[in-house]
Amino acid sequence: MSVFDFILLGGGLAFFLYGMIIMANGLERASGGRLERALEKLTDNMAKAIVLGAIVTAIIQSSSATTVIIVGLVNARIMKLRQAIGVIMGANIGTTITAHIIRLADIEAGADMLLAYFKPSSLSPVMACIGFALYITSKKQSRRELGHILLGFGVLFSGMLAMEGALSPLRDNPDFTRLFVMFKNPILGVLVGLVLTAIIQSSSASVGILQALTTTGAITFSSAFPIVMGQNIGTCITPVIASINTSRNAKRAAMLHVTIKTIGTVIILIVIYIYQKVVGLPFWDEPISRGGIANFHTLFNLSATLMLAPFASHLEKFVRMMFRAKAADGSYIPEIEDSVGDDISYLDERFLSSPAYAIQQARDAVVRMAHLASENFGRSMELLARYNADELRRAREVEDMIDRLQGRIDSYLLKITMNELTESENIALSEVLQVVNEFERIGDHSDNICDCAQTMRDNGLAFSPTALYELATMREAIDEIIAFAVDGYIEKDLRLAEIIEPLEAVVNILVESLKLKHSERLREGICSLDAAFPFVEVLYNLERIADHCSNVGVHVISYSGQIVLNDRHEFLRGIRNNPSEEFRAKFEMYDRKYFGRINRSESLSQIDGAGEGGEASESEAGDAGGAGGGDSEVDLSGGADEPT
Repeated sequence: MSVFDFILLGGGLAFFLYGMIIMANGLERASGGRLERALEKLTDNMAKAIVLGAIVTAIIQSSSATTVIIVGLVNARIMKLRQAIGVIMGANIGTTITAHIIRLADIEAGADMLLAYFKPSSLSPVMACIGFALYITSKKQSRRELGHILLGFGVLFSGMLAMEGALSPLRDNPDFTRLFVMFKNPILGVLVGLVLTAIIQSSSASVGILQALTTTGAITFSSAFPIVMGQNIGTCITPVIASINTSRNAKRAAMLHVTIKTIGTVIILIVIYIYQKVVGLPFWDEPISRGGIANFHTLFNLSATLMLAPFASHLEKFVRMMFRAKAADGSYIPEIEDSVGDDISYLDERFLSSPAYAIQQARDAVVRMAHLASENFGRSMELLARYNADELRRAREVEDMIDRLQGRIDSYLLKITMNELTESENIALSEVLQVVNEFERIGDHSDNICDCAQTMRDNGLAFSPTALYELATMREAIDEIIAFAVDGYIEKDLRLAEIIEPLEAVVNILVESLKLKHSERLREGICSLDAAFPFVEVLYNLERIADHCSNVGVHVISYSGQIVLNDRHEFLRGIRNNPSEEFRAKFEMYDRKYFGRINRSESLSQIDGAGEGGEASESEAGDAGGAGGGDSEVDLSGGADEPT
């Protein structure tokens, strides 16, 4: 290989990975739940998933291409990990079609013209051109998203073909091809097939080379069997590369491919050699033909699939164990799926014939979303004090799930409206439709706070002890108001819903007060201007979260049936301009509880000013390991301890 081949290899890898990102982003934005539902129907049982994988791979003649697509779909959270298992197994069967085509002609001969059009080499430039044209010329967002997806596919496969092209000189190298026949040991044979196929990144091409070498008569059944099995493992390198910089589940999908091939190879290799030792195979030392290699390639993948398909759930558990998230303290973080269950399965369209029950299912989904939003708010505030990349990644995953849930709930509610609804059902449906948006927005504002933590980390900034203490106090107030909103909605508790308003009024005053205090610290040089913008941004998002909690409370009151509200804004103005005695009592209680702490934070401000002044330097922030840190770190995980 020349230096230009290495340059081409690096460029192909870059295109390959970038295409994965484009494809995943486009699929995620464009699916809107439709692709998930189609895949659910096509892969709702193992047999259908295997058939789907086999057919798709037989058409495009590349199990690597199919598995890369699966990794992309899992990364975009359009396909579940358990759905991917069957498709990957089917892809292993479908890829053997190339060997049967090659057995009918020379290695240079391809399939018939119809199949040739579906090869990645023919399809990728066409998809890229169509995708680019749609993305540039279309005004409809749906067509632009389709163009984005096709462009991603085109770039991805172009990168894969560029890598294959860079490595193609090895296929005609006599020393390279001689490696196929120089080992008699089955373990070495497996390793040779694995390494060489990993280099070529195509089991079809590797098997094709082996078939071509059969014309020499030097390859026997005994030497071909382990090499073919090794080639099947080696082809896993492409989806493994595709899983770089993807979600944990996408990495698991790639590892599923490796696991299935490896387990199948180990078991079948042991069975063959035990049978040969005990009974004996009459053709064991005879030369193998192209047809024999094609037949064994198919038989191996069929046997592995039939053998492992009943253990799909165990395979899933195994790869989940291989990629478990760890917290900063070394403990394992529970899976998102474990914490929320199957996020879309309970929105079953079979319930649509019973609107009342379907609305309750949608309401249960909103409750799931509310708990996710509450969880992510706590995580976002933790990131401000103790930045952790794994926690940030998990926060992004949870936010993505919240958005997907909202899309599914909205779609489900729209289908419910196709029925003839009673007045009470219409009221209940309207409440769910409005509340789901409030909790989704709470999730969005928590994600914005995560962005602030990321900005602080990237720029080497840290909040002063006073600012951290004030945010800890605000964290406790927002935790309380979110809990009132969530519990009030779940229990349909008017008392909890009414408590939200005085607390929300206190939060608004707190935010304005903290802005003024921060301005004073800026004028006195205690805080740096660079850290001021994230602080104010966090305060804005905290205030907006409280506003959405207030909206949830008003919706609970409005749809309770006990109070008729024609204008919710008028209702809020009324209770604030003419507060009841209960409102006044609650307001004074929360004012003492939270505003009193903020006033006592002046002592910390004086301590800040007595020191070097300003926010932590870039090097100090880096040593602290997060957006906040060092000796000045204040706990944002719950209660705000009073400063000493």
